[in-house]
Amino acid sequence: MLQWLSQLHDTFPAFNVFRYITFRTGGAVVTAVLFVFLFGPAIISTLRLKQGKGQPIRADGPQSHLLTKKGTPTMGGLMIFSGLIVATLLWANLSNPYVWVVIFVTTGFGLIGFYDDYLKVTRQSHAGFSGKARLMIEALIAGIAVVAIISVGRAGLSTSVSFPFFKGLLLDLSWFFVVFGAFVIVAAGNAVNLTDGLDGLAIVPVMIAAGSFGVISYLSGNVVFADYLQIHYVAGVGELAVICGAIIGAGLGFLWFNAPPAQIFMGDTGSLALGGLLGTIAVATKHEIVLAVIGGLFVLEAVSVIVQVLSFRLTGKRVFRMAPIHHHFEQLGWTESQVVIRFWIVAVMLALLGLATLKLR
Repeated sequence: MLQWLSQLHDTFPAFNVFRYITFRTGGAVVTAVLFVFLFGPAIISTLRLKQGKGQPIRADGPQSHLLTKKGTPTMGGLMIFSGLIVATLLWANLSNPYVWVVIFVTTGFGLIGFYDDYLKVTRQSHAGFSGKARLMIEALIAGIAVVAIISVGRAGLSTSVSFPFFKGLLLDLSWFFVVFGAFVIVAAGNAVNLTDGLDGLAIVPVMIAAGSFGVISYLSGNVVFADYLQIHYVAGVGELAVICGAIIGAGLGFLWFNAPPAQIFMGDTGSLALGGLLGTIAVATKHEIVLAVIGGLFVLEAVSVIVQVLSFRLTGKRVFRMAPIHHHFEQLGWTESQVVIRFWIVAVMLALLGLATLKLR
């Protein structure tokens, strides 16, 4: 919204700064974090009042959680989502179609997560939204988003998959790319959802991934930098850096209240929305495979659940003491803070590895 002020630079030269994505990204960070700081306590109080007993704690999870986390309200993703949307609408160029595609997926996935959280809280049970129905709706939303990305992108490139370390290698999937892109978005949403199991565990890796994709978006959307790094130039995706900045700001604000012992949990409302958002940005910037590297922690969490379920069904034995894998390490004797901080360190290392692929081509 504020980007239009750059048109007044002839009269007010200082307004020229609103042209720059870097300036508006910084503005989005500050706006989002201030919004969550200011309105977060009121949101937490309202959710605590409405939810009563708070989020139901898994009886088959770590026993310590039944004592330390009981009564904590969920749906904290509303704090993140509101700060993210306010900052995006204020600082992003709203004439950019990629901005609206990302908002569409974030809102859609957020609503699915909100309904799931609502059912769990009202029923005081983990039996929320039907898994199959949820995946079908997520796939529909993601499919629409991918079609929109293809329609505004460059012919040939928009339906292709690029590969890190190979500057000229493209695999054109034609319209099958809709299936591939939708899978990336849905998988990202649910992988982040599975990671959200300990205080602060999901939000920091999400911010790290958002920062990484903020850099990728900016470079991919700049023809000079894209040419220098030999990555694929995608006109318009640089504006997504502003949204990544908004994620970081909203995430920092949320972490203030989610730091252990958490005053509020993110819930599916936030984790699904943020994961879907990251997946959409990866598809738009043509860095879907790099997302699997930068978001490797989320991939590990999802794979641990898949392996555990398949192993138990096929052999009757469990590979991990408990899944997702962060609970496995708790069962090994790691404290919650050790698990969380060490997983943060892994997320940083994976992000650096993912960013390194931009130059190693």
